[in-house]
Amino acid sequence: MTPVPRGGQRRKDTAARYAGYGGSVMIIRKHFRACLKDDVSDETKKAAVARDAAVCRAAVADGKCLTVALYGHENMLFLYMEALSEELTPQTLFPQLSKLLELWPQKDGKTPWAYMYHIYYHAVPKSEQMWARSGKKMRRGRIAYLKEEKLFSYIYYHKMIVDEGLLEGDMYQSIALHDNILFSYFEEPKIFTHINSEDYRPSEAIKAWLAVDPESHFDHELAGEDNFLLIDEIFSTGREDI
Repeated sequence: MTPVPRGGQRRKDTAARYAGYGGSVMIIRKHFRACLKDDVSDETKKAAVARDAAVCRAAVADGKCLTVALYGHENMLFLYMEALSEELTPQTLFPQLSKLLELWPQKDGKTPWAYMYHIYYHAVPKSEQMWARSGKKMRRGRIAYLKEEKLFSYIYYHKMIVDEGLLEGDMYQSIALHDNILFSYFEEPKIFTHINSEDYRPSEAIKAWLAVDPESHFDHELAGEDNFLLIDEIFSTGREDI
C-alpha cells in the first residue's frame, strides 16, 4: 500500500474502472513471477538477458508494448509489462531466459512464467496518450511477503481501496500477487493521482485498512523492517527510451 503523498507532481485524469482502453488500443498491465533453475549461473543468466534485450527493445519499437521491466531477488524473477496485445507473452520477450527457468504447473499446462494477480493500482491506462511518460523515469521493483493467515485480509482491504478510488499514489504503481508474495512496480519521479480523480473526499477505505494494523499483515523476517523490499533491476526498457 502506498502512503498518502507528501509532495511531488500531481496529475488529474478522469479514470474509468480497469478497462484499459484508449480508442482501439488496449494497454494490458501484466505481472509474472519466475524461478531460475538451480544450475543456472549468474553469468549464464546475464548472457541470456543480454540476447533477449534486443527482442524487448524491438517489441517496444514495433508498438507491441510500452514498458518491459525485469527484476530479481535470490533465484526469483519478477516481470512487469505493458502490452498492447493479449498475444504478447514473457516467452516472446525473453526466449533465451525462459529456457533457464523452472516450470510452474498451471490449469492449462506448465509454464516458465507464473501469472500474478493484479490487485492494486492508482490509475487506469485509458489511452497511449494519457499513459505516456514525460522525461526519463526510474523503474522500480519491490516485493513483500504476506503472512499466510493475513493474505485474504490484505486482498480484501486493497480491493476496497481500489474500488473506492480515492487514495492518492503513483500513477504507474501496480501491485500483483502470487502465492503469498506481492510484487510492486512503480516509477520515480512519481506522478500522484487517484482513480476517481474528480472526487476529493477523504478515503474511508484507507481508514478501514489502517484500523486493522497493516504492519501485522507482513512477514518482516523475510522482507526486513520495511514492508516492501527493493529488488535489483535486471533489465528495463520503455517507449520513452526510444
